[in-house]
Amino acid sequence: MILKRLQVTTPQAGLKTNSYVVCDEKTKEAMVIDPGGEPSRIAEVLDILEANLKYIFITHCHADHIGGIAELKRLKGGKILISRPDSEGLYNEEINLAYYINMEKPELEADSRIDDEDLIHIGELEFKVIATPGHTKGGLCLYSEKEGLIFTGDTLFSGTWGRTDLPTGNFVEIITSITDKLMPLPDDTIVYPGHGKITMIQDERNIYLELKAKEF
Repeated sequence: MILKRLQVTTPQAGLKTNSYVVCDEKTKEAMVIDPGGEPSRIAEVLDILEANLKYIFITHCHADHIGGIAELKRLKGGKILISRPDSEGLYNEEINLAYYINMEKPELEADSRIDDEDLIHIGELEFKVIATPGHTKGGLCLYSEKEGLIFTGDTLFSGTWGRTDLPTGNFVEIITSITDKLMPLPDDTIVYPGHGKITMIQDERNIYLELKAKEF
């Protein structure tokens, strides 16, 4: 597997978001996760890898994660994948908060709406969709057991979790998602979050064990 992390800047806002390019070395099929901005830069990486973009996977519908989708799709193709609950946020700026960061209202439509435990294949690579509501009602993570890694969007960061005071957010739900679905993963699972630095499940577990013991 080829994995590239790009810190891209969302238009107008100056926000830094982690976007990921995942490519199967043998087939050259690729997936881009959360192209929040700089689509030409992402396309350039795909060109360097000589990769064919199969999917654009969206962990959640906030503007800083979807700002580059339209142009990336125009440049490289690829099917837009997002959860059913968050699909409305692709075009509803009251949910995606495009207005809040002075970004032009997106005009997007999902190619496929995906559900918990769906499997996504990129060449010979397999990823399992894990529904993790809380930051948004339709937040998703994407897990590869074989590669020992998970993309967590804005659900889980190094040392903290995603904010829950935005539309469709819920504190109890995000903590439950993390403790019940992410913390049981193997200790050495590498966590690739939507912002900030990479971490590992074993380095985050004590935070959530303590929270769960308090019966929030």
